[in-house]
Amino acid sequence: MKSSGGEVSGAAARMTPQKFRNIVWKHYAEHGRHALPWRKSHDPYKVLVSEMMLQQTQVERVIPYFTAWMKTYSTVKRLAAAPLADVLRHWQGLGYNRRAKMLHEAAKAVVREHGGRMPKSIEGLQSLPGVGPYTARAVAAFAYDQDVVFIETNLRTAVIHHFFADRSGIPDAEVLAVLEKAKPRWPSGREEGGKHGPREWYSALMDYGAYLKRSGVRVNAKSKGYAKQSAFEGSGRQARGAILRALAAGPSGKATLLKLLPSERKPQLEAQLAKLLQEGMIERKGSSYGLPGYMIESFER
Repeated sequence: MKSSGGEVSGAAARMTPQKFRNIVWKHYAEHGRHALPWRKSHDPYKVLVSEMMLQQTQVERVIPYFTAWMKTYSTVKRLAAAPLADVLRHWQGLGYNRRAKMLHEAAKAVVREHGGRMPKSIEGLQSLPGVGPYTARAVAAFAYDQDVVFIETNLRTAVIHHFFADRSGIPDAEVLAVLEKAKPRWPSGREEGGKHGPREWYSALMDYGAYLKRSGVRVNAKSKGYAKQSAFEGSGRQARGAILRALAAGPSGKATLLKLLPSERKPQLEAQLAKLLQEGMIERKGSSYGLPGYMIESFER
């Protein structure tokens, strides 16, 4: 590996793919999060649910939601058949509620276009609503043990920490190139050196990256595409969440919804109401609003 100035960085000169693999496997053997509920199954639907829930959300917060979700929507067919309003209610508190709608639409697409069976190919997975390149490959690896390469925040942290410590502005293409070289080679999909396929490797790598972050390693800002997440307080996300949380309890009049936050944020609430309507996240009848799938009586509170 070379630095942006053409010189080999100290960290890159010392680290090799084999050394990196050894570090990752050692940490996984001693500290791996083997008990995570989604790791107990190869069901691609359960993997998809976990991946959607884990986007921009900490593992500890996701665990109880995932467990409760599976009690209600244990199969992709059950999720597809559920009213969106119920799905959104089950998602309340997890944040980024649009993920719930996308997951619901993905389930309906699986039933409608794939006979209720999750696709196995990257192309098939990525054709589902809300499933992008990363999620498709994560499902392929964790559910089907496919030998793929992908990137997310924990993987990026591990690679940058060990291979690009002296650099900044690192494009994901270079991180992916390291991941391609660092991944174990499994002859014909068989275990190598006592370590099993891509499913276990990526579990180990994610756990190691998460460990580095908990230990204070903050290197993702060195990524070329890094964008700091905006503050939640005062944001449109906060306004959206307040609206959906209120409507999860039942339909409400517009005047009531516009009082959910301090008066100076009324224009923001108005804008988010319009946006939620456009996205199909809520419905309106007269001056009243509610979650989709329920008849809304026109009233003003």
